[in-house]
Amino acid sequence: MRADLGLDDGLSTQFGLWTRAALRGDLGLSMRFGTPVADMLVHALPASLKLAGASLLAGLALGMGLAVLALAAPRSPAAAAIESLNVWSIAVPTFCTGVLGILAFSIWLGWLPIRGQMLLPVLILGLDIAGQIAKPLHEELRETARAGFIRTAHAKGLSPWRIAWRHILPNSLSVVIALAGVILGGLIGGTLTMEALFGLPGLGSLTLDAIRGRDYPVIQAAVMLLATSVVVVNVATTLLHRWADPRTARRQA
Repeated sequence: MRADLGLDDGLSTQFGLWTRAALRGDLGLSMRFGTPVADMLVHALPASLKLAGASLLAGLALGMGLAVLALAAPRSPAAAAIESLNVWSIAVPTFCTGVLGILAFSIWLGWLPIRGQMLLPVLILGLDIAGQIAKPLHEELRETARAGFIRTAHAKGLSPWRIAWRHILPNSLSVVIALAGVILGGLIGGTLTMEALFGLPGLGSLTLDAIRGRDYPVIQAAVMLLATSVVVVNVATTLLHRWADPRTARRQA
């Protein structure tokens, strides 16, 4: 078995063989099921992407909506909601919120099934994302609102809502782009815990089952995929931020 697994070679030889195979898309075979690890990842990834995408859209919509509402209607409770969401996203782990959501909506009220539903995971992750976005975006919106072209828009008689949506928000989106790398990095970990907690057939459930079954090729491939995803997301958001706000590139130069 050691010879079949290549464990009788030196560590450098093993690493070189594995790297060349991985670059070709060959991540080995599952020790439990004997199926290609790459195929297992391909089948699990769509569910994770679906959960992450829905959560990101919900969080962006809620966070940006609250920030604009707090700017356009200062007397509304939106500012208090932003502060509460910000504290919530910092202090309360999504896993704990998921457990409380199961207790409240699945066990006590019986409104939702415990496993296999995506509504609660999307809401929990969306609230966490909104809490990370709303406060810095609101502060950036208030800073942009002091600019000269905004005073000109007020002088033209434009409504506060139109000024907020059409003039202030587009000039403040660089903050959202700058936070996207951190948000998406945390979202990757959040989707894994939500999948394990709610029994969703994604990358998180696959990784957890592999850890329980000591299926090392699957664990290794899943960790490599997650780490690569974080690096790619951060590089992409940095490039996008430089494109959206050229001042960033000039300051770094």
